[in-house]
Amino acid sequence: MGRLFGTDGVRGVANKELTPELAFKLGRIGAYILTKGKKDAKIVVGMDTRISGDMLEAALISGICSVGVDVLSVGIIPTPGVAYLTREYNADAGVVISASHNPVEYNGIKFFNSKGYKLNDEVERDIEEIILNNSEIPVRPIGENVGRVKRLEDGQRKYIDFLKSTVDVDLKGLKIAMDCGNGAAYKIAPTVFEELGAEVVVIHNMPNGVNINVDCGSTNPNQVQKLVLETGADIGLSFDGDADRLIAVDEEGKIVDGDHIMAICGIALKERNKLKGNTVVATVMSNMGLDICLKEKGIEIVKTKVGDRYVIEEMLSKDYSLGGEQSGHIIFLDYNTTGDGVLTALQLTSVVKNKGKKLSKLAKTMTTLPQVLINAKVPNDKKKKYLEDEIIRNEIEKIEKGLKDTGRVLIRPSGTEPLVRVMIEGKNEDEIKKMAEELANLIEERLN
Repeated sequence: MGRLFGTDGVRGVANKELTPELAFKLGRIGAYILTKGKKDAKIVVGMDTRISGDMLEAALISGICSVGVDVLSVGIIPTPGVAYLTREYNADAGVVISASHNPVEYNGIKFFNSKGYKLNDEVERDIEEIILNNSEIPVRPIGENVGRVKRLEDGQRKYIDFLKSTVDVDLKGLKIAMDCGNGAAYKIAPTVFEELGAEVVVIHNMPNGVNINVDCGSTNPNQVQKLVLETGADIGLSFDGDADRLIAVDEEGKIVDGDHIMAICGIALKERNKLKGNTVVATVMSNMGLDICLKEKGIEIVKTKVGDRYVIEEMLSKDYSLGGEQSGHIIFLDYNTTGDGVLTALQLTSVVKNKGKKLSKLAKTMTTLPQVLINAKVPNDKKKKYLEDEIIRNEIEKIEKGLKDTGRVLIRPSGTEPLVRVMIEGKNEDEIKKMAEELANLIEERLN
């Protein structure tokens, strides 16, 4: 697989790129590095609903136990649930087996440290170096010192109770349309909202191992849009496979993406004097409309590279409380250490309830500038070479000059897929769409 760790753990086609053998090594070496030989060490392991999870979980857990570390196995649970339970059980690390929004044939392995944060680049490199060099580690316990596996029967319940504790609101009277994407939140998300008094109409909550993210979930929000309109719901909530992101829909069936969610929640937090540093942290992919909206409300905005890990790094370094991505990864750092779709849904819904306003009205506080995103299919080994090509570089400069101060061009190689993402923002949607398509075609032509 070349370099193992991408922007969000180790991902690949399960049993082809992400093999059981690799999962065993990741468990073994990851546990060795993260527990540092500590006695009575333990690691929380959870996964989403995809069919390859059982296979990879067995291999991963075997690797962890082979260095004398115990495993707390929580089964199917959202990624942020593992981050929370790692802290709740005072574990030395947490591991999630999930490929998030990717198709079912993919899977991934992502680590959290003892505080529930994703690993930094240096720790990932340490794990990667040992595995790629086929180095042996001097740990092979026997007898009573081999790691054990404990099934956490109350893990999901603890996470549900934690989520409910983050809001002080009665959702009685609200009708919520929900798409669980046949993923990890299929039980937890409906339970949380029902226990808080909401009427919940839910779809895609019957995972069978192969239907995760298939024409549903946050990457296919048209499903929850239809459900909102059909049922007359007050709000629609759509989660991805591991429920670390949320795309919402207002009562008119219109999308409320991560930028709008940050605007709505950021303003509400400021009004309650709970927006630390009076700042929202976003990425370079966020719409310029978010910048304009927040500045009008007297709120600062800081931009990072794409990836929620970079958003969190910035939030931690400056003690900010709210940040996220347009894609729906929103971090409420006062509550959890990673993007949490169900938590975000609760925070957004509580604003709707407490303000007594329709979500459509709240969302209008931000005006979105037209933004077009086109994927160029490029081999993984070439996707970072677009700036080395003079013809591509000259075309980018030409487009930027044409847009002047009314838009921008952003080119970003995908961290997990063989794609180069071409994003252009501007006032005229038809014009920027044509620009983006032509630029994406040029990149494909020159790099394939």
